[in-house]
Amino acid sequence: MVTPLHATFTVAYVLGVTPGKWAGIWRERMPRHPLVLTQTSPADAVTNLVGGDADVALLRLPIEHPLLSTIPLYVEKPVVVAPKGHAIEALDEVALTELDDLLAGEWPDTVELVAANVGVAIMPQSVARALSRKGVIARPVSGAPETRVALVWRETTPEVEEFIGIVRGRTPNSSRGEPTPKTPPTPKTSKSPRTSATAKSRRTARGPKGAQKKR
Repeated sequence: MVTPLHATFTVAYVLGVTPGKWAGIWRERMPRHPLVLTQTSPADAVTNLVGGDADVALLRLPIEHPLLSTIPLYVEKPVVVAPKGHAIEALDEVALTELDDLLAGEWPDTVELVAANVGVAIMPQSVARALSRKGVIARPVSGAPETRVALVWRETTPEVEEFIGIVRGRTPNSSRGEPTPKTPPTPKTSKSPRTSATAKSRRTARGPKGAQKKR
């Protein structure tokens, strides 16, 4: 399918993901295709991809949909968010087993509860930064599963391939994953059955084999 000039390229993304750097590179390389960033929920992002309202999305795995393709991009570290003055504020890292009876629920709806001193919450560090509030602190948590952000899309268009190249760090002139052609083996040089002229001249200078030098 040929994309018309000036058609927008829509990137959906979820809370905590920061696609600004990739968007800037896109605008430099693809000035005729304006890029639109849309923050949305994971469920809405999948719906938009399947329905054609978004070209690609930056989501957290797992994504289970038969029509969608994914490329994992990076891993996010988990943190525990707690009200300022909580016991974990004095720690450099908190074990997950120490939080079993303190969790207020699933993020991101729990941040306001945490600020109200109702409990603590575990979430990706990027989400904690995006939802930062006064009176709330965050500490790394060990034993909690990491989250992985992935690029997700439905239809592989030239524009989607270009965006894939951008997030993978390819340069403008690099190929899109084309295999490097194999270099044919260098043929072995056959040895000449004839003795070289240099060797002959050396033999002539020495004389016949076994000859004695005159004194």
